Amino acid sequence: MDFPLPPVGEGLIEVELVQWLVRPGDAVARGQSLAEVMSDKANMEVPSPFAGTVTALGAQPGTKVKVGERFLSYEPVAGSSREDSAASPLKQTVASAAVPAAASNTSAATVALAPPKHTNGHGPLPPAAPSVRQLARKLGVDLAHVRGTGPHGRILIDDIAPHIAAKRADAKPAPSAHATDTSKLDFGVAGTRMKLIGTRRKIAEHLVASKRAIPHYSYVDECNISDLVKLRGTLRDPLAQAGVKLTYLAFFVKAVARALKEVPVCNSTYDEPAGEIVLHDKYNIGVAVAAPNGLIVPVVRDANKKDVVTIAADIDRISNDAKAGKSKLDDLRGGTFTVTSVGGIGGLISTPIINHPEVGIMGVGKVVKRPVYDEHGDLKPADIVFLSFSFDHRVVDGAICAAFGNAVIRFLQAPALLLLPEKSGT
Repeated sequence: MDFPLPPVGEGLIEVELVQWLVRPGDAVARGQSLAEVMSDKANMEVPSPFAGTVTALGAQPGTKVKVGERFLSYEPVAGSSREDSAASPLKQTVASAAVPAAASNTSAATVALAPPKHTNGHGPLPPAAPSVRQLARKLGVDLAHVRGTGPHGRILIDDIAPHIAAKRADAKPAPSAHATDTSKLDFGVAGTRMKLIGTRRKIAEHLVASKRAIPHYSYVDECNISDLVKLRGTLRDPLAQAGVKLTYLAFFVKAVARALKEVPVCNSTYDEPAGEIVLHDKYNIGVAVAAPNGLIVPVVRDANKKDVVTIAADIDRISNDAKAGKSKLDDLRGGTFTVTSVGGIGGLISTPIINHPEVGIMGVGKVVKRPVYDEHGDLKPADIVFLSFSFDHRVVDGAICAAFGNAVIRFLQAPALLLLPEKSGT
């Protein structure tokens, strides 16, 4: 008996198959997830409206399947009726790692989409939401050894908590606050082929569109942030005790928001059909995050109205959500400028790609100790970071780019200004 793809809602007529959650020969129960698919807005699971045994799969991961087309074939269990196979609505996961086109752009290095990893080589994959599977992969938890407490044995996030705690007991000391654990990145397997599907494909399409549409202009400058390093060092431990993780990135986001108010044209988008530059009065700063399925750009909203501590808490929340595959759609939309950092991995300078339709992006390198000359001509150690800017040359010329960069540097070199509330109306 054939099972057609059920309606996907929102006026969509087709989806992309990301991965199968069952194999031929698997016995499935009603409500069990059969596959993970992706629309233009989110990842979803296709639940089974029947009980039976899968006999054949109708498509390969990475292919498009239209509503009503044969999705898979199955043999119903004795006593079940054909009505059991009636199409049922797909379950959309808010925890999707799929990104809207305007938010899925990346900058420097990106993370390759991992092929599905089957944790059970004999039986069907344990039923679990995409976000749970992504979190389990990230934490190294084998779902085959996890007992699900949800409907039909579905594994919930709470079910993997004991396994996380067990791993923490043997965990190594945590890296520094601004470091990135490269062991979480998927570098691929030599001699294999990986299909460009799901979020990885969306990222690729958006990057190509951005490079084709936007004549990029790049600009690099260095910034002495010795005072910022000292200030963060003073505040980090007290804030950590209060549950706030204060990284350098919070200061960079705040400095960018302040600089954008001085140079409004950098906080704009280009409406090409209308031939107009749209200058925004919102300061929503996107922050590039290396998530399991690729680099995601969640947004810190109204960064101009928030203090550094609040921004730090926002960054921590949206970054953790992105890495766990739980980003909300509202967190992925509405950015007006983007900040991306390669410093946690070790890069000094990057040439970031603009997150279309924005007109600018700032890349942050790692903080390094360098000897510099002071105003008296004497050498002294200083903490230096390179800032890499890319702008849409149709909108921003080199002189304006330099003026914006100078404003960012000025705020970073006087970090106490970033702790002061902004004047009302500015």
